[in-house]
Amino acid sequence: MAQSKIKLEQAEQRMTDLRASGYAVSARYDRRKSRIVVDLNSGVQFAFPTQLAEGLSNASPESLADIEISPSGLGLHWPKLDADVYIPAILQGVFGSKTWMAQQLGAKGGRARSDAKVSASRENGRRGGRPRKSTAA
Repeated sequence: MAQSKIKLEQAEQRMTDLRASGYAVSARYDRRKSRIVVDLNSGVQFAFPTQLAEGLSNASPESLADIEISPSGLGLHWPKLDADVYIPAILQGVFGSKTWMAQQLGAKGGRARSDAKVSASRENGRRGGRPRKSTAA
């Protein structure tokens, strides 16, 4: 029993430390700019585009406008979308799960066009395309 009390106290201390750096007191959807605007208790206001956050990118304006702030002030929830964002993570540039973030970065990397990439692609095309994979016998 003592171990779980210690863990509870440690968790409460982590929460207090996180809230000390700022927590949400209001959040709204800005339709004109397609951004979520968050006001923190410290007076800081920040905004992020909806297409950057997991679960918000293809949502309707009506769904995005319905935002709930968690009791701790560290999370935002969209009940119509069943989507959540963690404010300390957003402030660090983390807009979704590791898997989702990797997919977003991979998609951008695959679309990137550099002179070297274009010339390598053309050269491969002249040689008959991508080389076949060899199988070890």
